[in-house]
Amino acid sequence: MFGLKTKRQGEFKQHWQGTLSDYVTAIVYSPDGKTIAASSGAGEVVLCQGTGLAITFLQQADGRSVDCLAFSQDGQFLAAAGQNGQVNVWRMQPEIPKFVTTLENTAVWVDRMAWSSTQNLLAFSLGKYVQVWDAALGEIATTLDFETSSALDITWHPDGKRLTVGGYQGVKIWTVDDWDDDPYLLTIPSASVTIAWSPDGKYIASGNLDRTITVLEWDNPHPWVMRGFPGKVHQLAWSDVFNKVGAPLLASSSVEGLVVWEKQENEALGWEGRVLAGHEATIQSIQFQPNSFLLASASADGWVCLWQKAKRQTQVLNGAPDGFSCLSWHPQGQQLAAGGQNGELLIWSKSVQGQGFG
Repeated sequence: MFGLKTKRQGEFKQHWQGTLSDYVTAIVYSPDGKTIAASSGAGEVVLCQGTGLAITFLQQADGRSVDCLAFSQDGQFLAAAGQNGQVNVWRMQPEIPKFVTTLENTAVWVDRMAWSSTQNLLAFSLGKYVQVWDAALGEIATTLDFETSSALDITWHPDGKRLTVGGYQGVKIWTVDDWDDDPYLLTIPSASVTIAWSPDGKYIASGNLDRTITVLEWDNPHPWVMRGFPGKVHQLAWSDVFNKVGAPLLASSSVEGLVVWEKQENEALGWEGRVLAGHEATIQSIQFQPNSFLLASASADGWVCLWQKAKRQTQVLNGAPDGFSCLSWHPQGQQLAAGGQNGELLIWSKSVQGQGFG
């Protein structure tokens, strides 16, 4: 089934290809969609810009992995961090980005990082601690102690005012207005390894080490728990459009398994899952296309699969024979970028004439 080349209106076809020297650890579009940033296991940080997507190096390879890469919500800043413990920040400019600062952190691998969705606050992990850097002030706003373990994931509530950190025994949520106040705790029996807020801020999902997903409706003390995964749940993604009962879809992956969850009208049924079968190795990244239910999944099997309405596989993209490592949708959804385990950078564009991907 994976060797077929079909011809459908709206298919994606390869638009551009580039290469980094090692495993692509992250690939992200800027909020305006005009710039792609990518990083590698060798320490490179690059920008792809302009009509020809020329590659500009912000950071050359030094043998130490860059694991986190993120644009601020207004596109003004780009931050990168990783194995060397440094968080490097650039200010994006029409010509060459300007280096702003290095936040030094001795002997700590920074592997989680996220910007607030409404203000230029950058949160990043330092072992059991999370620091928040205020770009407007150019200084650290707070240092938070997760206490029970290293911070395993970091994200923000869509309102940008609640910082959410996952780790051993649960999820902690701090508020920007009072960093010193005790955080809200969503208790998990094992450890929360990945967390995601729904775009409307109504639900928070936690993928857990004990092969479960916990979904909490905010202000409801009783979470739903989904069980039966083949391993820890390491990827979560919400759609930004809603089903007939007014809830977004939740996609989850565990090893090579992909499950999409849909909230049911009957509260007693909660969330029902459907399995999307197709991948043969660990799924590395999942994302919904903006403003649609089209789901993309990138796997170590060397395939990026597109799932129409998060139900039916409609296209398989390739170009990284030894496996894909990450992917990112253009903010308007007309392009899809992915990184490979041998340094491949690939971009596919939506076909407007129904020319099959070849």
